[in-house]
Amino acid sequence: MAPFDALRAAGGRAAEIIAPPYDVVSREEALEYAAGKPANFLHVSRAEIGFAPGSDPHGAEIYRRAARNLAALIDSGAMIRSPRPAYFVYRMEFSGHGQTGLAGAASLAAYEAGAIKRHELTRPDKEADRVKHMQALNAQTGPVLLAHRPEAALAAVLEEITRRGGAPEIDVAAEDGVRHILWQVDDGETLDRIQSAADGLTALYIADGHHRTAAAARLAAARRGDDSAARERFLAVLFPSDRLSILAYNRIVRDLGALNETAFLSRLEAKFSLHPAAAAVRPERPGQIGLCLKSGWHRLDPRALPAGEAPVFERLDVSLLTDGILQPLLGIADPRTDARLDFIGGADAPERIQAALRSGEAAAGFTLFPTAMDDLMAVADSGQVMPPKSTWFEPKLADGLIAHMIG
Repeated sequence: MAPFDALRAAGGRAAEIIAPPYDVVSREEALEYAAGKPANFLHVSRAEIGFAPGSDPHGAEIYRRAARNLAALIDSGAMIRSPRPAYFVYRMEFSGHGQTGLAGAASLAAYEAGAIKRHELTRPDKEADRVKHMQALNAQTGPVLLAHRPEAALAAVLEEITRRGGAPEIDVAAEDGVRHILWQVDDGETLDRIQSAADGLTALYIADGHHRTAAAARLAAARRGDDSAARERFLAVLFPSDRLSILAYNRIVRDLGALNETAFLSRLEAKFSLHPAAAAVRPERPGQIGLCLKSGWHRLDPRALPAGEAPVFERLDVSLLTDGILQPLLGIADPRTDARLDFIGGADAPERIQAALRSGEAAAGFTLFPTAMDDLMAVADSGQVMPPKSTWFEPKLADGLIAHMIG
């Protein structure tokens, strides 16, 4: 990690700009969120909301509009450049939970060498979208969430800054109730202390932001040979793993293939014991899966689990779902690319699954028990990957508070 010449929200403008991450809202949700808010960052991260419904969200004009909207934020003074390279201490608070991390520019060389570890593969269409977005803006606008094993020296210096660092540059509450607080750190002595503590981290893990990281690496490779050192880094925020809160990342499927509900339930009974449920199923332990059909909810308990000595990724709940149901019964061979499969995260996922079935958007939904952070790191350490969208972290880093200019 290194300090960087950040583009950040001006302190008095952060409430106008702050936005949810671009990839957790639909076009309709983004349009509603940004309505009447000309400075909201969704006009940059989801510029398609400025076009008629049905417009190609990946058309060249969308990315050009995003670049113009970012330039307008800069020209108006809503976003300003740091006068010199800086780190940011980034704290999030929500419902009694608090987590403090370090925002800076992470090394793409470390990512490519495997020192910044991934735990899942990317979806080609989503990766390509971020490449085009970064290329048009000459900026990385969505921070990547990186995890590290707890490090006392780093925690101590960050806590000292939050307690004695004076008024933060940004202190804003988002509409979801999460408070985002950022202190800019640019004096040489403190930068050196942070750098020394960060250098003690032996490995970093991508918790949220695989597509943003992969896209930054692709764009850097395409531009190698120019004079920009900034393109060799990507915007990231580090948090200790024991402070991160993981929720389940659930699934819906558009149809049951050649099966009807009765036949699907019958096929499931070979590997699971089925228990009809009167309400939405939120699994209470690893291995348990909730199934929502138009006829109602069921709790699925596997008749057998992978042996304890099996690789960690084979024992994950998302792997049990993929290997035991999605692939063999529904014919979803590649969860990264199959258009029949979609992903729903967040605490209200069971209710959103039910709504998708009522609207006809989906034929079935699955709820899972959250992946443990230790399992995520173990999979990454082993060089293996999980099925896509295996973890949902809350609270989410906000878009629009800080950005990394690369051109």
